[in-house]
Amino acid sequence: MTISVVAFAVIPWLTPRFFRWYGNRPSELEAKYLLFLLFGLGGLAAWADSEAVLPAYLVGMVLAGTVGKDHMLVRRLRTLTFGLLTPFYLIRAGSLVSVPALLAAPGIFLILLLAKMVSKIVGVYPATRLFRYVKREAVYTTLLMSTGLTFGTISALFGLSHQIITQAQYSYLVAAVIGSAVIPTLIANAFFLPYYLLPARTVPADAGELEPEPAGAAATSASANG
Repeated sequence: MTISVVAFAVIPWLTPRFFRWYGNRPSELEAKYLLFLLFGLGGLAAWADSEAVLPAYLVGMVLAGTVGKDHMLVRRLRTLTFGLLTPFYLIRAGSLVSVPALLAAPGIFLILLLAKMVSKIVGVYPATRLFRYVKREAVYTTLLMSTGLTFGTISALFGLSHQIITQAQYSYLVAAVIGSAVIPTLIANAFFLPYYLLPARTVPADAGELEPEPAGAAATSASANG
């Protein structure tokens, strides 16, 4: 705990300076530095009998402002994370879900899913209206925020690993967390997508000028209009 507090206090100060001193090199020291933090703190968390993925979640929050400024680094980390690291975590979390338990009591899953969505709506929708979002945008934002996939699965996995909850309870919780991420997103994109905020379609710059209309076609068009 003490090491984590010190690390999360020092990392925001150290990271931008490290990027400034050793960044933009072929050796990709920025990515190696971040991986060192993730694996180092994750190893300490596992040694302390906690969840190794939890420090990665906290490091992401602490360094969001610093790392988010480098779009190329974000793309590289996204490829590494979603291509390599995230599947291992999700495979482990998903392999512990008991499908027979879900089929035996689907009502528990529905109650947990409804409770999670209602709590998110109560917490998010008033805030969107406070910031003067129009109704459609407020509902769309609220539905997209009706999830807690990362921290929800971390908490459930921690409870199962320390025998705080049973495998059946873990299955209900993880299924509800996944459902709260998928179902509201589908509803938001199907019924509340603010199309008027999307950029208008433009002609590509390399399309060139349109070819002139043949004279015969122009005369035919003119006579038809006349």
